[in-house]
Amino acid sequence: MRKVSLRSSFALIMALLVILGLCIYIIRYINHGEEWALYFDQATSSCTYTLTDRNGVVLAKMGNGEKTYAEDADVRTACYQLVGDYGGNVGTGALSSFTKELSGYNLITGIEAQDDVDLSLTVDSKLNVKAYEALNGRNGAVIVSNYKTGEILCMVSSASIDPNNPPTEIPDGAYINRCISSAFTPGSVFKLVTLTAAIENIDNLYQRSFTCNGSFEVNGLTVTCTGTHGTQTIEQALANSCNCAFGQLALELGADTIAEYAAKLGLTSSHQLDSITTAAGNFDKAEANSASLAWSGIGQYNDLVCPYSMLRLVSAVANGGTVVEPSLLGVSDTESEMLKGSTAAKIASMMSYNVTYHYGESTFPGLKICAKTGTAEVGDGQASHGWFVGFLDDDKHPYAFAVIVEHGGSGLGSAGAIANAVLQAAVND
Repeated sequence: MRKVSLRSSFALIMALLVILGLCIYIIRYINHGEEWALYFDQATSSCTYTLTDRNGVVLAKMGNGEKTYAEDADVRTACYQLVGDYGGNVGTGALSSFTKELSGYNLITGIEAQDDVDLSLTVDSKLNVKAYEALNGRNGAVIVSNYKTGEILCMVSSASIDPNNPPTEIPDGAYINRCISSAFTPGSVFKLVTLTAAIENIDNLYQRSFTCNGSFEVNGLTVTCTGTHGTQTIEQALANSCNCAFGQLALELGADTIAEYAAKLGLTSSHQLDSITTAAGNFDKAEANSASLAWSGIGQYNDLVCPYSMLRLVSAVANGGTVVEPSLLGVSDTESEMLKGSTAAKIASMMSYNVTYHYGESTFPGLKICAKTGTAEVGDGQASHGWFVGFLDDDKHPYAFAVIVEHGGSGLGSAGAIANAVLQAAVND
């Protein structure tokens, strides 16, 4: 009787192991089936597809056992992180991220025999080339979208390589798309978060005046400003990017409120760009009434932001508070309210005032631009990161943008010049 019981227990255990193994297989098949199917299909050279930009320029092509990239070396280099490579070195590249769309994979039937698949991305490769040329060898990121449709028109990360002629030594970060997979100290572009929180939580914000003497002290520690701005309105404080005004607002609002708005505006979480997961940002809550809290409200301390998240934020400001989720595959059908329409209108007006009052409209000839600069200190004696984010208040060209130049110094001088070059091409070419 004891032997029968042992055999029954053993059989039951084996049956449970078989069921468990089958469940694991089914889960893995659902999650990785298209990768397996595509791997074997490529091995037999039956998978054929063409990946193009929005104008039909071929970015990559597979067929008859051959794998090729764009004919033009400038296009290959400027679009490298966007497209990726056949070795899968860029995990977020289209060749890795859009295998289902490129292969025509079906969960039930796998990859069926079919004609060449044509997949068109929303990006204009000419704008990518323009952006890469404007970066001029500096590390950084440039991303531009249509804030009405969500279509991403430009996505460039530098340093880059030509996948047809890769160098012996790959530049640091060449396999990373800085637009979507990196987070940086934001500097003063984060003041848009503090400003949003102030608009919605401080009733007399527009009746106040803010005094800047070049610095102020918090519990014996000094918070410095980039200038001595005297007495200012909130509009002037944003245009002057005054650390004194926004540091004091951060102290008044408190860490909990700023953290709440950083999360609400999408700067501390990751997002889904089609099937690609973007990098999350960071906001650490500093102690109340501390210099660290003041610095955190002006985009320093431990703040980190992904350029893609900044693009979403300025897109929502431009679009009356509603963000149309960006896409590389076509017009987006997903949108949500990020901030109140009345708040978005006030911020948009102040971003326009920034250009008129401080940056100079002549710096961006012919462009109805609304923007915010950032010069983010990174320590260790290194030059600051330069940021420039914003949008065009132009129904014919509803473009939002985020540009960062690593160790580029002045946000206006480095990132602003790149944004101008790319936007001029987008509007006039």
